[in-house]
Formats: sequence, structure tokens, C-alpha cells
Amino acid sequence: MHGYSGDKQAYLTRLRRIEGQIRGLQRMVDEETYCIDILTQVSAATRALQAVALGLLEDHIAHCVADAVKSGGPEADEKMKEASAAIARLVRS
Repeated sequence: MHGYSGDKQAYLTRLRRIEGQIRGLQRMVDEETYCIDILTQVSAATRALQAVALGLLEDHIAHCVADAVKSGGPEADEKMKEASAAIARLVRS
């Protein structure tokens, strides 16, 4: 069971909303909407994806990493490295 399992429907709802935003962006480009308006919507979609990513990261740390740390051993080290790498990827994006 993954850390986000309890919030799976909420994540799916948010991702579907973001998918709609992306389709809206495609439509805006197709209709040759003003550049700044498109960029504003790109920024909104990016923030929405970042919010999903942060939520997933919180769930991962609270469940997967915490459980591994309680158990100890090499799995704990691996989960900590995995979480650190995920944080680094989010910071770079």
C-alpha cells in the first residue's frame, strides 16, 4: 500500500483538473490567444502540478520513509536517499 492510497481519489480529481487545464492551453494556442494569457495559464498548471508533487512527497515521507526508518537497516537508508533525490528534482524544476 502506498502512502497516497488514502487520498487517491483526491489526487485523481486534481490530476484530471490539471489535464483539463492542459487541454485548455492547447486550445488557447490553437486559437492564437495572446501570449501573456497563455503564459499565465502555464504558470497556473505548473503550480497545480507542484502542489500534487508536494502532497505526494509528504505522503511518501510520512508513510514509506517513516515505516522504513522504524524498521531500520539498508531499506531505511535507501528510502532516505530516494526521498532526498525526489526533493532535489523538485527544487530543480
